[in-house]
Amino acid sequence: MTEETVVTAATEPPAYVQSGDKAKVLNRLRRIEGQVRGLQRMVEEDTYCIDVLTQVSATTAALRGVALELLDEHLHHCVRHAVEDGTSPDEKLAEASAAVARLVRS
Repeated sequence: MTEETVVTAATEPPAYVQSGDKAKVLNRLRRIEGQVRGLQRMVEEDTYCIDVLTQVSATTAALRGVALELLDEHLHHCVRHAVEDGTSPDEKLAEASAAVARLVRS
């Protein structure tokens, strides 16, 4: 057996999306997928570049909205879970901070 850390059910982090919100997030991602396919069609059909850029902006905003929703879920669920578990929420907060930094840079 190797010296790798074995992850057990007791040490696994909680799911990042609550079951009720998971369907909502997946539906939003499917709509975004449709937007991306629409962008591909627009490029294939030589649509005016400003119209394509407008749709790229809308798609980017939609993705950012999903990211913010997942970040909110992380803060409300994962950080709370760490506190309730008696573990330090610092790691989860650091993850959230890094995610915010990535979102701001993008």
